[in-house]
Amino acid sequence: MIKVEKLSYGYPQKDLYEKVSFTIENKAHCALIGTNGTGKSTLIDILMHQEDYLYDGKIEMEGVNRIGYVSQFSQHDPKGEMTVFQYVSQEFVRQEKLIADLCKKMETAEDLEDIFAEYQEALDEFSAIDGDAYESNIKKQLKIANLQKLEEQNINRLSAGEFKLVQIIKEMVQLPGLLIMDEPDVFLDFEHLNALRNLINAHKGTILVITHNRYLLNHCFNKILQLENTDIQEFDGTHIEYNFELLATKIDLKEAEAKDQEEIDRQSAILTKARAKATMFDNASLGRAVHARQTLVDRLKARKIKAPFVEIKQPDIHFTLGEMQEEGDILSLTDYSVAFDEQLLEHVNFEMKPTDHVAIVGNNGTGKTTLLNDIFENKNNTIKISETVEVQMFSTLTEARYVEKTVMEVLETKGFVKKQDALAYLVKYGFEEDILEQKINELSGGERDLFQLAVLSLEKANLLLLDEPTGHLDIYAQIALEEAVSEYQGAVLMVSHDFYTVANCVDYVLFVENNTVRKMSTRKFRQMIYANYFDKDYLLLEQDKKELELRIQKMIQKNDFDQARALMEALEEIIKKMKNVGTL
Repeated sequence: MIKVEKLSYGYPQKDLYEKVSFTIENKAHCALIGTNGTGKSTLIDILMHQEDYLYDGKIEMEGVNRIGYVSQFSQHDPKGEMTVFQYVSQEFVRQEKLIADLCKKMETAEDLEDIFAEYQEALDEFSAIDGDAYESNIKKQLKIANLQKLEEQNINRLSAGEFKLVQIIKEMVQLPGLLIMDEPDVFLDFEHLNALRNLINAHKGTILVITHNRYLLNHCFNKILQLENTDIQEFDGTHIEYNFELLATKIDLKEAEAKDQEEIDRQSAILTKARAKATMFDNASLGRAVHARQTLVDRLKARKIKAPFVEIKQPDIHFTLGEMQEEGDILSLTDYSVAFDEQLLEHVNFEMKPTDHVAIVGNNGTGKTTLLNDIFENKNNTIKISETVEVQMFSTLTEARYVEKTVMEVLETKGFVKKQDALAYLVKYGFEEDILEQKINELSGGERDLFQLAVLSLEKANLLLLDEPTGHLDIYAQIALEEAVSEYQGAVLMVSHDFYTVANCVDYVLFVENNTVRKMSTRKFRQMIYANYFDKDYLLLEQDKKELELRIQKMIQKNDFDQARALMEALEEIIKKMKNVGTL
């Protein structure tokens, strides 16, 4: 269906792809993954707007009558005075009106040939999107997403998560030859994430999705494209199978690398002795032997195996701890309330100790971000923050302060004078030299978030407020952030819809329901998630899988490749069980 051959493209300051090739078959559900800033969004834009780019290579699309697209930055439609059903059905209504107008023209027209041709073309287009059944198709899609109750709801009354799902439905019901979605899962709560999973899995057409969401990756795709280091790797299978193959390949590569290193060390030792002899005796044959031996060592080093897809370095995220408060509450809310058009939160009461790591979890549009912002601004008399507390915050609002500045200009405000020092700091976060002169608003969503974390890490704080910090981060950065939060000895209050982040690095959860919050342990939170959203058996197997993968990584580090392969057999059995476990 889609065939890309030897595609090369880049900007003056950075190459994105070098002769990459891949195919996406008809009706495939394909995930495009890769670390932040590798050019995933640019790649899908090239596919959609080939005429706007000067690229080398060839792109073929067969049978793609129309490309549907859902952006990661979707906003509410400004023409929002319509219901959800009216919004989704706009294209069908437009085409119905066109057909009716052409029929009316034919009643009085003297020359029917041109009008009839236009009429037939409109009928064909209407038929191609199953126009006769559009009302029932829209209702069916709303039911799949569990949004049927919103059919007559005004579009402006939807939460951001609800609107994103409605946008996806609007594209799906028009039966595009290819549906492209750029991080459609960003900021979706658990209920809406399940709805997105159901929509993707029920869609009969071809889908290409950029996502870093571990839950969707494990449940929705049968083809993986990974973009790294200007190259692309293509895998026909699930993300779990792909990771298994990467780990198996890593064992083989590391074993070969270890053998190569042994031979390099042996030949280098011989070379050192040969050089010593050559300096003691003026002997031409000894000189030639030294040169030959050096050539062999150089050749061995050059052929050491490189695997850009097997082992990708995680960003090195570390938050700087300010002066710690010894005891007592560092933060307390007493009868906190917030309302806009309607009451969001009321009678909210909770306290935090100096080392508490807490997640605020709840559905979209329930006031979580507003609560976090009120704490950061500290202007509400129902919020008490200890005088010893230094608060820092991660959010789109704090990022907005410097979107027009370059990366270097922002770092200069944080004390960096020399570019080499700034670059040395950013390299730890996975950035390259070209990043320094780029404006913040030119970065990808993931790069912006990662840079904001890098800036936040420069600040000394003992209370961190994090508003959806994993939203646009790639999987490697998500895991690095989880480790950084877990290691941080100060207090953390985090809004997140990512189950893995919440489960892996907080002490307890503040769950938003019925316009207030209630405290629950992470164990009870897991139980609630199992009962209402995700399959318990599957997630427990997934945890076993993760622990086994870590053991295999340790065996690889020890060069114990036989034991690593034995553990791979156990890992394969877990993966088989995961395939057999049903999900909600």
